[in-house]
Amino acid sequence: MRLIEHCSLTDKHSFHLNANARYWADFDHEDELRSILTDHRFTNLPHLVVGGGSNLLFKGDYPGLLLHPDMKGMEVVAEEKGTVLIKVGAGVVWDDFVAASVAQGWSGAENLSGIPGCIGASPVQNIGAYGVEAKDLIVGVEAIDMANGQPVTLTHADCHFGYRDSVFKHTLKNALVVCRVTFRLSTHFHPNLGYGDLAARVKASGNITSVLVRETILAIRQEKLPDPDIQGNAGSFFMNPVIPAAHYQSLLTTYPDMPGWPQGDDVVKVPAAWCIERTGWKGRQLGGAAVHDKQPLVLVNKGTATPADVLQLSAGIQADVLAAFGITLKPEVLFIEA
Repeated sequence: MRLIEHCSLTDKHSFHLNANARYWADFDHEDELRSILTDHRFTNLPHLVVGGGSNLLFKGDYPGLLLHPDMKGMEVVAEEKGTVLIKVGAGVVWDDFVAASVAQGWSGAENLSGIPGCIGASPVQNIGAYGVEAKDLIVGVEAIDMANGQPVTLTHADCHFGYRDSVFKHTLKNALVVCRVTFRLSTHFHPNLGYGDLAARVKASGNITSVLVRETILAIRQEKLPDPDIQGNAGSFFMNPVIPAAHYQSLLTTYPDMPGWPQGDDVVKVPAAWCIERTGWKGRQLGGAAVHDKQPLVLVNKGTATPADVLQLSAGIQADVLAAFGITLKPEVLFIEA
């Protein structure tokens, strides 16, 4: 266990904004977490769990205790017909898990290659990309209740997964510390190539394998997305909005080139990046924050950004998209109050 007082957060979240925390605690075992939770120094302080910090925006200095679960390890816990169950520590880097799975010949996670962050955040955020979400793979979650230090096991159904959503953002928000997640992967490769650019590039490369899908996705991400170690960012800043089909049809009369993907239940998902670009925000800068010039869904720290710069930029985008399309963009990034 490691405890840091007055901890700089610049290198502990991918936006790399200047902020500090009253306390930061690393731990790699549940007993260490229980020791922290019963420490009188933290009794009346706010608590927040932070993994890789790849989906956070600190609005200023955090006045409480930031908990960083660092459990490692990947363990095969069961093999069923055509599938394998793997229990993974919350502190394992997500893409390391994907890489190891593909190397073992296990299929299912390859479309999620290159997503930043750690395993512990995957059920909270229900991370997703290229037609696959964490919920498609997660079997169960092991956690610790911060109120009493007791272990809690959640099934897939208990997690109430939705689009970039889960029970951990609602009734269990700030209540549990995710320690381990169990995933079900297939021992047989079943390619998911529903996205046009992915399908075209993979098919053009010849024999389709999970290794090829992973390598292709990593290449696409490298072309489109900035490396947060070079230019601070939190990946996709906004969620793709889901709107009524009637609203979408109405917009098509004015914007016939507006992309959309039917989601069932008479709703359509539209790309936030398209909306942002059409309102003229692509590449624009406010203070030290800017909209990325290749992927407008990503807001970046040009090196001198403050939390206020990012907030002002995101608010301007939201206002213009609402005015143009009648669509409210919701942040995918979690705002942390000072």
